[in-house]
Amino acid sequence: MTGGDIAGLIAAGVFAILVALLALPIIRLTKVFDELIVTIRSLNQSTAPLIEEVTRTVVTTNEQLEKVDDITSNVSDASANVSALSSLVTSTVGQPLIKVASFSYGVRQAFRGGNKSGQQGGTSAGGEN
Repeated sequence: MTGGDIAGLIAAGVFAILVALLALPIIRLTKVFDELIVTIRSLNQSTAPLIEEVTRTVVTTNEQLEKVDDITSNVSDASANVSALSSLVTSTVGQPLIKVASFSYGVRQAFRGGNKSGQQGGTSAGGEN
């Protein structure tokens, strides 16, 4: 054997040791990837029912919000009707009540004025109304 052959054998041995040393981390990395695949599958199996439940919850919530929207619309209509009714009652009953109150005030002033100053107090109270 020549010196070149010995150097070639040493280089081949070193290369074989290097390949063996690099193979161990690659084998460990393969195991890590296998465990990662198992974990992802497990996570996928556990999240699928959760996503379905969230979907059902969102659908139910949307249905309830539609009902609340209908209720809100009805309450808005009812409040508008109450406002219109209040205006109607005020104009129908309020104006005559004001006139009756003014008339009764004028009559009282006329009786008081008639006792104190005669006809003149009654005329001025009646003239203002």
